[in-house]
Amino acid sequence: MSHRATVGRTTFAFADLRELLAKASPPRSGDELAGIAAASAQERIAAREALADLPLRAFLHEAVVPYESDEVTRLIVDGHDARAFAPVAHLTVGGLRDWLLSDAATTETLTALAPGLTPEMAAAVSKLMRNQDLMLVASRCRVVTRFRDTLGLPGRLAVRLQPNHPADSPAGIVASVLDGLMYGAGDAVIGVNPVSDSVPTMVHLLHLLDEIVARHAIPTQTCVLTHVTNTLQAIGRGAPVDLVFQSVAGTEGTNRSFGIDIALLDEAHAAALALHRGTLGDHVMYFETGQGSALSAGAHHGVDQQTLEARAYAVARRYRPLLVNTVVGFIGPEYLYDGKQIVRAGLEDHFCGKLLGVPMGCDICYTNHAEADSDDTDNLLVLLAASGLNFTMGVPGADDVMLNYQSTSFHDALFVRKLLGLKRAPEFEAWLQRQGITDADGALLPPPARPMLAASLAPLLAAP
Repeated sequence: MSHRATVGRTTFAFADLRELLAKASPPRSGDELAGIAAASAQERIAAREALADLPLRAFLHEAVVPYESDEVTRLIVDGHDARAFAPVAHLTVGGLRDWLLSDAATTETLTALAPGLTPEMAAAVSKLMRNQDLMLVASRCRVVTRFRDTLGLPGRLAVRLQPNHPADSPAGIVASVLDGLMYGAGDAVIGVNPVSDSVPTMVHLLHLLDEIVARHAIPTQTCVLTHVTNTLQAIGRGAPVDLVFQSVAGTEGTNRSFGIDIALLDEAHAAALALHRGTLGDHVMYFETGQGSALSAGAHHGVDQQTLEARAYAVARRYRPLLVNTVVGFIGPEYLYDGKQIVRAGLEDHFCGKLLGVPMGCDICYTNHAEADSDDTDNLLVLLAASGLNFTMGVPGADDVMLNYQSTSFHDALFVRKLLGLKRAPEFEAWLQRQGITDADGALLPPPARPMLAASLAPLLAAP
């Protein structure tokens, strides 16, 4: 179905929904690399005008990736909740934007609406929004999840403690874990990206992290962020797996390039549930996403990268995950060129994920060859935290020495909590107070001469 709009004296035509969405997107290097971006500001505005007038029902009848050849499309179409969609079924994309910004869009109504929206609808309306619009609507969306603590509550921001080490050194990882805990980080998860794909190494790291958590009864969860097939092998060997991790994307072809499909994720989800390791809830999955992955895999079908990112959230929400985060800026300037594009993408991803009912966090990051710096990560951290972000990253010194990229630090989390008055997960906050790490208001206390936590972990610090 073609679409038209006139700007000035020029009429622009868009062959189908896929082209309309791509041309309406804010500028980004990935869409330009794919050859699908608007050729001018005038064409972009025309696409947005046509998109604003498009009925939401059109998304139920025209797929951007063919239903017959893509299991993610089938998941979206077959899982659509018509009853949840009914309150907005009469609206256009522009009408949905107006409704989302109205007082009628409360936390309760947005929660009820989430199953009725397709990712393409969420992506479309985001293209009509300013940054402040994305922030306001996302701040009203709440997705609360539980495993050993409670994440996503209003007025709280959790941190993934990311103690990566370039040689998977147990002592190095424990030192970073201790560092993070003493700064009050780790309520989202203590999650290690291993250098090695070795399952025995993974099992060793899982036992190491589990020992730290069990020894001190820390109300958090652990994860070794490896391929889902490795995690299934670790479960088969009796390893203490809390969360199953996997990178996911918005097309079947991209997911297959990752070595996964929905059937494999179903198997892993069932295996993790069967372990019954959660004390407060059974949200056992952790997913990471990122704009540009489909283009990188050559499986984007001519669809813009932000729409495909939103489709990845449909995969994620199938499994009621504890954590989902976009690793915005990680893939590089070929996809998000500079700080401006990274900031916009982070706000879009958070908005779309939350609108679709996904517990969104963000790895606010950049690679060293991007036109970005720590001022950009500071800006995006404040904007997302004010928008109700579920969690962010805590990397020692903000410099991940294993993955070789720049993220956010333990200190950054302290800063944004002080600035916006945000607390940690309640169970984790209470544990920090019992340990003498924070006071009743969540502020760090001066460390004692010999902290009990450090003394208890000393044998692990000495491990080879």
